[in-house]
Amino acid sequence: MAAGTKSVRDPVHGYIEVEPALLPLVDAPLLQRLRQIRQLGFAYLVYPGANHTRFEHSLGAMHLARRLCAQLELDPGAARTVTAAALLHDVGHGPYSHATEPFLYARLGRGHQEIAELVEASGAARLLDEAGVDPAEACRLVAGDHPLAGIIQGELDVDRMDYLKRDAHYTGVPYGTVDAERLIRSVRITGHGLAIDEGGIAAAESLLVARTLMRPSVYFHHVARIAEGMFALALHLHLAGAGGREQAGVLLSNDDGGCMQALLGSPQAGARALARRITTRRLYKRAVYVGREQVNWASLQTASDPAHALAAARAIAETAGVGPEQVIVDAPPFPRDLSMEVRIRSGSGTLPLEERSPMVRMLNETRRGQWRLGVYAPPDVLDAVAAAAIDHLRIRPATLQERLPL
Repeated sequence: MAAGTKSVRDPVHGYIEVEPALLPLVDAPLLQRLRQIRQLGFAYLVYPGANHTRFEHSLGAMHLARRLCAQLELDPGAARTVTAAALLHDVGHGPYSHATEPFLYARLGRGHQEIAELVEASGAARLLDEAGVDPAEACRLVAGDHPLAGIIQGELDVDRMDYLKRDAHYTGVPYGTVDAERLIRSVRITGHGLAIDEGGIAAAESLLVARTLMRPSVYFHHVARIAEGMFALALHLHLAGAGGREQAGVLLSNDDGGCMQALLGSPQAGARALARRITTRRLYKRAVYVGREQVNWASLQTASDPAHALAAARAIAETAGVGPEQVIVDAPPFPRDLSMEVRIRSGSGTLPLEERSPMVRMLNETRRGQWRLGVYAPPDVLDAVAAAAIDHLRIRPATLQERLPL
């Protein structure tokens, strides 16, 4: 261990070493804020152990990035820049992580990966300069606009390698098994970005299997989705009466606790009521919960983004004769196909993993089958909301095959 290096005990990776040049960045308010932002948003309402934060995940991603840079034999300057970018890659998240992503786009005009303004305004740019890292280059890595961006965000990124193992550890589910060591040893740089040797195919498959199995059991668990939908509606109601961009910026730069306290004290009664229900776990229930086979895709276009989902929920509430704050329409994005490049040692190019692994095609079909459209409401109005939602969204009855348990 180099002189001045700090060693941090981590339950997933063992000891994580933070090099002296990056210690001031770790201690900066921009990073320390992540200690108060849950990695999995509202999954703690399903898995009581899921209280881990974006801070420890950022340390884990930094640790794996350093290992991968060494494997790729990057020069010390490039390696430090990539390592710093991995440490910073989540500082743009709002409260409750992905739950506030739509509000970042709608209210502030940015996603969580666009961190240049935050890095400059927080003083972290100066700390990067002092560490010998170009702040603009580190921010481009996080934004995906860099030749080495695949290390931070891509099918083989250190972000996924860490969060799958970490999320499985803290939720206790047995699905997040990823052989990160084997993956790192198999990664190579090609003219198309990062790829793996043939010897890493099994490790790559394990990562894709983990992602697929974690989706319904953790990332898209219906209870967490319901709580996230209630939170999003409360935040919408609060911001609708709170003014413009500046007020939204203050709230979205807060941490989980600060944001929830703002909602609990909101001047908007609907926002207060929803926040109280979340904090006391009196959650809405599923009025409708159906797969792609039962959905009329033409009518679903009215519910495919937050603004349209709100409009659809209001229409359903009006038909059902309930208040607009009592209906939530949840139409998550349809999952993209998994894809990964495999470098062939004896060849001159790369091939998609699906051409070497039949498992990838099966996993992609499984992911499509996991998609669900949800309409949520308080228990006492479920029947009325379900009937209105089925009519408004033109939901087809399930076939016998679709009713059979898997």
